[in-house]
Amino acid sequence: MSNVPAVGVVGCGYWGKNLIRNFSELGSLRVVCDVDSDRARALATKYDVDFCTSFDEMLRRSDIQAVVIAAPAAEHFVLAKKAMLAEKDAFVEKPLALNVEEG
Repeated sequence: MSNVPAVGVVGCGYWGKNLIRNFSELGSLRVVCDVDSDRARALATKYDVDFCTSFDEMLRRSDIQAVVIAAPAAEHFVLAKKAMLAEKDAFVEKPLALNVEEG
């Protein structure tokens, strides 16, 4: 059994592409998620991983231990909270949230 957690990345835009590449190089990338199915499919094909367009679908995957959130900042709080409630570790691209209360 590997000590490297299986990771899913949500958000395949500017920062997401970089994080996808980095987690692929670490050998932990398993799935990419984006509302733009063409973008998600293209990156999934490039890195030979699965893709989806639903964050909830990604969270239901029992093989994913951690999620990387690179979606628009306005979504960070909601996505991070969902990830933690689904018992997934979460890495959130900055900013963590848009206000102190959410942070």
